[in-house]
Amino acid sequence: MKRTRYLVSYDIAHPKRLRRVAKVCQSYGSRIQYSVFECPLDELRFQQLHNELDQIIHHEDDQILLISLGPEQSANPMRIQALGQPYTVRSRVTII
Repeated sequence: MKRTRYLVSYDIAHPKRLRRVAKVCQSYGSRIQYSVFECPLDELRFQQLHNELDQIIHHEDDQILLISLGPEQSANPMRIQALGQPYTVRSRVTII
């Protein structure tokens, strides 16, 4: 099944919900910054992530952005350019 890379970014108003959102995102992808994750997801995993996050947040106070970066195996590699501290690629090991 084809996977798409998503950039997941969030702004959560309450610390308890913030921790819960971060924990869910960690189970689907790699942290790039404090509130930003890269998640390679097929359609089923995308819907699972979406549903889990939707149940955690308060829709009036919080925001989560799920931004498609295109196919995981794209001919155009993801380009991340950093200002300030350098961006380091973090490997993600999945244990099942």
